Amino acid sequence: MDKESIFLRTAEAALDRAKKLGAHLAEVYISSTKELNIEVRDGRVETMKLAEDRGLGIRVIQNGRIGFSFSTDLSPRGVEDAARKALDNCGKASEDPFNRLPPPGTDYPALDIYDPAIREATVEQKIEMARYMEETARSYDPRVKIIESSTYQDGEVLVCVINSLGMQLSYRSAYCGIYLALAAGEGDDSQTGFALDFKLKYDQLKPEKVGREAARRAVRMLGAAPVTTRRVAVVLDPFVATGFLGLLGPALTGEAVQKGRSLFARKVGERVASDKITITDDGAMPGGIASAPFDGEGVPTSRTVLIEKGILKGYLHNTYTASREGVRSTGNGVRSSFKGTPEVGVTNFFIEPGQVPPEALIRELPDGLYITEVMGMHTANPISGDFSVGVAGLLIENGELTRPVRGMAMGGNIMDFLAGIDAVGNDLQFFGGRGAPTLRVAGMTVSGQ
Repeated sequence: MDKESIFLRTAEAALDRAKKLGAHLAEVYISSTKELNIEVRDGRVETMKLAEDRGLGIRVIQNGRIGFSFSTDLSPRGVEDAARKALDNCGKASEDPFNRLPPPGTDYPALDIYDPAIREATVEQKIEMARYMEETARSYDPRVKIIESSTYQDGEVLVCVINSLGMQLSYRSAYCGIYLALAAGEGDDSQTGFALDFKLKYDQLKPEKVGREAARRAVRMLGAAPVTTRRVAVVLDPFVATGFLGLLGPALTGEAVQKGRSLFARKVGERVASDKITITDDGAMPGGIASAPFDGEGVPTSRTVLIEKGILKGYLHNTYTASREGVRSTGNGVRSSFKGTPEVGVTNFFIEPGQVPPEALIRELPDGLYITEVMGMHTANPISGDFSVGVAGLLIENGELTRPVRGMAMGGNIMDFLAGIDAVGNDLQFFGGRGAPTLRVAGMTVSGQ
């Protein structure tokens, strides 16, 4: 019997036990994850870690009260203890009429999210990929001095979800990725660079491209110095633009709205961004790192347009927040592991690309700033949308990128930032489960010397 069949049988036993103990509604979630991490430095393996984690989580609902428990012991005794604890925890919870479990879906997306080549590739091949990435970066320019980390990473997961409403689901997925961080130096000046690439297919990884990109990002910043304070058009490279999604994602969840923690609350149907901006979450996107046929509670994943041409269309939901709102779940009940309940979260979350090549966004500007790095985005306020960050990048002069600059700051409010976007590139890039194209903001004040 394969692992998937064993897990489903274990989940059925746990569900049956919970019902016999008196649960009105019950759900069992089992996951098994395996992750490999290889770090190479100066051609030698510095770190190699293989981690495995598996376990079971049980949710039960009794008279509107919800209880949860988890266990890494999948034996009959471990299952029994987890079921009893979940029911015991019901008595400590408040009654809530919106606590419920989803019924089985009628249409689950068929996704190609498990590549056996990831497992079949030898450890030696994976080490060699990290080495080649490092060698490519060093050969790009002699000023590349230090390789901080040349890393190969992969993982696979098996998920099973069943509940007392007749749901019985499972899927297997895998991913792989490479990451390079380095420093280039010239005289007393030192600048850092990085690049990464994560895919669902092993043969789609491009270590040479990642090595060259990391080196290019570091070398082009050598000699960077502050400039005077100015108000100019700013162009954000895709990685920087993606960073702003970290501020938008939590604010676009039904949970944040219902708790009064979202700047988008009560604005459905209103303009919240430039008409150039469309923001989408797509848990069923082909090739997406975060794609899966169903979410952490068994609801089919789907494509949800949150902001369309600047107009707020809605929010992301799991079963609970959808119940409170009187709408359907968007399939965004996200679980990081069996140790937690489904929270509302993003999957493949991105800004839709435009029609303009990124070079044209720059060529049209007599002066501006091309931002390649932002520091301190984690300090931004997700409720008010206010942010103040350090920035670095390249000056734009007469439509061309010229000298590198750093030691500057840029601040404002995310709503004003979104409203000010006047052009969107056609170069959508993903960094894990988030992605964005090049963005241009018509005018922002950048503080310098």
